[in-house]
Amino acid sequence: MGKEINAAAAMEIDSQSSIATSFSINVLQLLKSAQMQHGLRHGDYTRYRRYCTARLRRLYKSLKFTHGRGKYNRKVISESTVTDVRFLHILLYSAERAWSHAMEKRQLPDGPNRRQRIYLIGRLRKAVKWATLFAQLCAIKGDSRTSLEAEAYASYMKGSLLFEQEQNWDMALRNFKSARAVYEELGKYGDLENQVLCRERVEGLEPSIRYCLHKIGQSDLQASELLQIGEMEGPALDLFRSKLEAVMAEARSQQAASMTEFHWLGRRFPISNAKTRVMILKAQELEKDVEGPTAELLPAEKRLGIYDKIFTSYHEARSCIRNDLAMAGSAESVKDELIGLDKAVSAVLALRTIERNLLLVSIAKSKLNKQHEDRREKGTKPEELVRLYDLLLQNIADLSDLVTSGRERKEEEVLFAEECDIKSLTFRAARCFYLACSYSIAGKRSEAYALYNRALSVVDDALQRSQKVTNINQSMMEELNTLYQNCRSNICIEHAKGILEEQKAPEALSKKISNISISGTDKQQEKYLIEKLDEYEPAVGDVKFKVHPRIEAFPPPFQNLVKNPIFLDLAFTYIDYPPLASKMKKRGLISRFWG
Repeated sequence: MGKEINAAAAMEIDSQSSIATSFSINVLQLLKSAQMQHGLRHGDYTRYRRYCTARLRRLYKSLKFTHGRGKYNRKVISESTVTDVRFLHILLYSAERAWSHAMEKRQLPDGPNRRQRIYLIGRLRKAVKWATLFAQLCAIKGDSRTSLEAEAYASYMKGSLLFEQEQNWDMALRNFKSARAVYEELGKYGDLENQVLCRERVEGLEPSIRYCLHKIGQSDLQASELLQIGEMEGPALDLFRSKLEAVMAEARSQQAASMTEFHWLGRRFPISNAKTRVMILKAQELEKDVEGPTAELLPAEKRLGIYDKIFTSYHEARSCIRNDLAMAGSAESVKDELIGLDKAVSAVLALRTIERNLLLVSIAKSKLNKQHEDRREKGTKPEELVRLYDLLLQNIADLSDLVTSGRERKEEEVLFAEECDIKSLTFRAARCFYLACSYSIAGKRSEAYALYNRALSVVDDALQRSQKVTNINQSMMEELNTLYQNCRSNICIEHAKGILEEQKAPEALSKKISNISISGTDKQQEKYLIEKLDEYEPAVGDVKFKVHPRIEAFPPPFQNLVKNPIFLDLAFTYIDYPPLASKMKKRGLISRFWG
């Protein structure tokens, strides 16, 4: 009877201990916070890898699970070893360290070479090993949710390894789908933060799944769709983005094989260099994003970034052309073709530069209009628009020189040169208009009035010349008409303000003369800020008045200080003092020696 009771008690103790060792880890939330706080917010995998290394060191020390002092003695984490949840953290951060090291190699400037790629795949294998062990121990020692999250994490790591190896796309697709299914189910339960994290994870896995389907042949993804997927952000998409760049480069190479000529203004320039064709094709694909129907929907900052990529592609194409030109030798026909191609690419580059500067002008104009509506909002000054129009005038002059110089001009080139002249007049008129605006703000009415009249005459000249040109750009005509109306209205406003100020001038002068005082006491000196601390006034002055704040006088004024009087004894040499020898005490011989 006693033995049965003891056995039952032992079984109860074992069941309680098994329940007590069921650990819970919110894997997704833990990894998300660690990645965002330690580098992956900015794509810094080196910093995140160092954090994982430091975290592992702290975990080993806190658990007293170090691998020996001198000689390395490896300790294996098994089912019997896991008596604390921190042992599972060791496995998780070991997998993260290996994965971040692989991603660090993936982000090298020129891409990993053959040796570095072998090392990258080795680190991913190590990450899969740690993640698999983590999932196995979580299935034994963790609760059901922890086990599911660990299984999804291990599936993602396996899929990433196969994705990088580019060998078994079916297995990679199966692992990604398994992870997506787990996160979709977990996203239906828990708090709102956990649901958001699971949804983000599902969205991050979707591009990899679609790419695997594309490689298998079960999906027909277009190049534009791949580019839209590649614009998504997140640590889970970095491997996909590297693959996307390789796919796009391969697609451009295939398209470049059929691209043998570059067309510009009715001329055809043969392209013999494959790299030049690829760079021009890349720039033309990017131009579709800023010139297509959806270009207006893109934010200005994104469009500026696309223009920077276009400039990079065209500059690389020009460098390739000039290298070919240096190697052409004495072949005159080849030299002529390369010089013409370089001229055409340079002209297109100048045209895109003008478009980018016009985008900057539109941004500055919108800020200037907002500033007129709300005085408190910090906007753009007219001087900034004057500077932008100076750049545009320089750009259009360079473009006009490229078009008009050289061989005989075709009809398309003549029309393009006339359009450039009209654009130059438009930019000159706009520059003159905003220069007049700056003089008007400064209160210089006569200068502003003269500049508005000058801008109106230039706009009138541009409108007359545009009527002689066919197929003129309608947006340019609308801009000229708007500028014409603005010049006329501002001329009237400046004229009225000038007359009003001229009529008020005698009254203001008489008021100043009547307040003049001979003693000069009428001029009230404004107090310094240190003298009126009990009164509230802005320390930097009012924004409506251009008055310098009076904080403290510098250098400080001299102050009177009380000093001791200085005595100059001038009568000492003229006074005869009485003899004092009779009053002095006589001293003996002994006292002379001994005092």
